[in-house]
Amino acid sequence: MRTLGISAFYHDSAACLVEDGRIVAAAQEERFTRKKHDPNFPRNAIRFCLEAGGVSLDDIDYVAFYDKPIVKFMRLLETYVAFAPHGFSSFRTAMPLWLKEKLFQKLLLRDELRKFAADFDIEKKLLFTEHHQSHAASAFFASPFEEAAILTMDGVGEWTTMSGGMGRGNHVEIFEELHFPHSLGLLFSAFTYYLGFKVNSGEYKVMGLAPYGEAKYADLILDHLMDLKADGSFRLDMAYFNYCTGLTMTNERFDRLFGGPPRTPEKLLDQKHMDIAASIQKVTEEVMLRLARSLARKTGSKNLCMAGGVALNCVGNGKILRDGRFDQIWIQPAAGDAGGAVGAALAAYHMYAGKPRVVNGRDGMSGGYLGPSYDQQEIEQRLTNAGARFERVDDTALIAASVDALTAGSAVGWFQGRMEFGPRALGARSILADPRSPTMQKMLNLKVKYRESFRPFAPAVLREDVADWFDLDRDSPYMLFVAHVVERRRRAMTPEQQALFGIDKLNVPRSDIPAVTHIDYSARVQTVHRDTNPRFYELLGAFKARTGCPVVVNTSFNVRGEPIVCTPEDAFRCFMGSEIELLSVGNCILRKEQQDDRLKMNYSAMFDPD
Repeated sequence: MRTLGISAFYHDSAACLVEDGRIVAAAQEERFTRKKHDPNFPRNAIRFCLEAGGVSLDDIDYVAFYDKPIVKFMRLLETYVAFAPHGFSSFRTAMPLWLKEKLFQKLLLRDELRKFAADFDIEKKLLFTEHHQSHAASAFFASPFEEAAILTMDGVGEWTTMSGGMGRGNHVEIFEELHFPHSLGLLFSAFTYYLGFKVNSGEYKVMGLAPYGEAKYADLILDHLMDLKADGSFRLDMAYFNYCTGLTMTNERFDRLFGGPPRTPEKLLDQKHMDIAASIQKVTEEVMLRLARSLARKTGSKNLCMAGGVALNCVGNGKILRDGRFDQIWIQPAAGDAGGAVGAALAAYHMYAGKPRVVNGRDGMSGGYLGPSYDQQEIEQRLTNAGARFERVDDTALIAASVDALTAGSAVGWFQGRMEFGPRALGARSILADPRSPTMQKMLNLKVKYRESFRPFAPAVLREDVADWFDLDRDSPYMLFVAHVVERRRRAMTPEQQALFGIDKLNVPRSDIPAVTHIDYSARVQTVHRDTNPRFYELLGAFKARTGCPVVVNTSFNVRGEPIVCTPEDAFRCFMGSEIELLSVGNCILRKEQQDDRLKMNYSAMFDPD
């Protein structure tokens, strides 16, 4: 049996193909259109999934959409009625789009799907799952657990903003929900907006900015904005927010509470902004911790699965892990809306069709490597057509050249195997660098990624060596847990350095791997495993043999505002538009100094800021 899952029409559209319970392929539409967070119908992603499975849409038993548009429309309508006459301008803006397109998404889906199969029968084959059911299914059915508690948290689906449930075998039961407008995801997005970052895009910047500040405003948030209960449930005081009926996230009352208007994008960040980021991060961690503890009490399970956009808050995830209520935690790597496509496909297979689930001790995400790949002949043809100058080498020479470049202080573009699904680069579409360099973090941000200097980078580390470098001794293949660098790898700070505030702390090396050590000694760890990514594993092993360090900097292969590269041509363009000095694509080595200068581009202003 084959099911196709689709998420679309909000942000991060995606498609996923499941065959006999196995995830065959999954990809986000943005990777093909080169439009970040592309919300449109994922026709390119669907085409890829069908090709990867060697099937046509006629061979698909069910197509499952990741939420219920009519229920979402009713929530929008009821919200405007509840807040009337406030929000009329927002209502006037939203209604034409809903009445023209979104309210008739079933017909839109029919029309799009019939471009793949002219006689596609929507009455027999098209299913709709609830939004948080999709999240829960993506978390549990793809996990390595026979049974587990399930926690989903995001902005909002139809009405639900948080759900707690239990997964057993081929069934997921949701037994508690928090409803709109009370939402941890929307609360965090409100602060994202207030701090001058893009909603549904810049939330991870707030998390990265938080360690530079002190949580001076946490009590203010809890006293005025949120009534937080012991079990993690809460209500928000909507008098401070504008997202129900307005065109912004916060309002003037919110501004007065925090002493000024929202920061304008690109304006210099000051200490107050950092303190606000630290405060909302602390509150978010507390809510996540209480929700997880409550779920542990109610279910008695020692396993926890998580999904939804808030589950990408890897600092909060690390707090839940260290709390110890659960022995094992598994988080869907595509925890946001893109992952809803995975959940919809798996829910259709297991819950609608009633097919059994087989658990073999491994998760079902294949390390996240579910996207397109290219064989050597196709790579060479594509690079040649793009005007690239390259050398074809064997595996040993490829690894040696890459390690040479890393130890020389160069940034290396690493394009190998199947593209990752989800927001993280995991060693298939990555930019790599030497973590031992005290200047690498700043250089990568400013000269390669063209983004804010404060943003941290993640370490990729051999799984067998992780506990020797980080306060973590378990798998973390998807870069979803934050752990601290172990004491013996840290460097003591002088009294003068300890007295620094905010961004001034950035350039103080604080460990043996300063390029991946955040200012609080934390790092977003990725463990690298031989069985899921043997070539990346081999690279780290060679780097360790050369330097004694089994860690490399791993950041996504793109510049600010650009989706992660998908094709060899995408990789070559990014290589030529940034200060990446060596590019490894399959068994091809490209050196910047050997390229045609006429093909150089200026990627620093090519894409809109994220």
